[in-house]
Amino acid sequence: MKFTKMHGCGNDYIYVDGAKEQIRQEQKPEIVKRLSDRHFGIGGDGVIFINPSTEADFEMEMYNMDGSRAEMCGNGIRCVAKFVYDEGMTDKTSISVISCGKIKYLDLFVEDGKVSTVKVNMGTPILKAADIPVISNADEVIGERIEVEDKIYEMTCVSMGNPHAVIFMDEVSSLPLEKIGPFFENHVRFPKRINTEFVKVLDEENVEMRVWERGTGETLACGTGACAVTVACVLNGLTKEQVTVKLLGGNLQIQWDREANLVYMTGPAVTVFKGEISI
Repeated sequence: MKFTKMHGCGNDYIYVDGAKEQIRQEQKPEIVKRLSDRHFGIGGDGVIFINPSTEADFEMEMYNMDGSRAEMCGNGIRCVAKFVYDEGMTDKTSISVISCGKIKYLDLFVEDGKVSTVKVNMGTPILKAADIPVISNADEVIGERIEVEDKIYEMTCVSMGNPHAVIFMDEVSSLPLEKIGPFFENHVRFPKRINTEFVKVLDEENVEMRVWERGTGETLACGTGACAVTVACVLNGLTKEQVTVKLLGGNLQIQWDREANLVYMTGPAVTVFKGEISI
């Protein structure tokens, strides 16, 4: 099977042209786990199959490294855009990509014939607790208390097509994320598990973020997480509507256009290497 290793701000995935590589659906979870293994496989936060679509220009079929299916990945979808343009699958610089039935619209910025940066219309943030989903007595979860391992945190929950809990803290660099991340991910209040962002607000235009992704663990970046963080910051009166989110793997520019109620994400997409592996 031919593949391309790519990353967006260090959030790395293995990309496969689903039109050329025919893999049975029931085989994919086990193949994904094997390929994602950083010691015995290619290594990545998961695998993304790029498939033909009748509803959009392309379909993104995304899997976490544990083989579970994920609805959306902001860093991943930027790399999908770079893949299809750089590989000559399209010559358009504005494309649509569908994932789990939801279509996103992307603008591609090209340098020397290759895509360097992508702006994604990530759509409308979902704030209703039942739709995220998160168990709460409130219709929206904004600054709500949650107890995790005998400690009280305040969370704001947002879905960007996948669920996020945003926790504001005074310091995140020394946070023992490997210890507390799994307790958030599998907390009883999150019926479909949760991606958790731990955030330090630097000023009204800059925040620092670390993320624990469900099914993967800590990653160097999370595009949907950065979008959720920006929405949470604005809802809590902490920042402006346009924010630079500083991640371990780089920076993302996020804007929540509240008038249109749309979130835009701009960031890099990078090809690491190509190869072929027996499956």
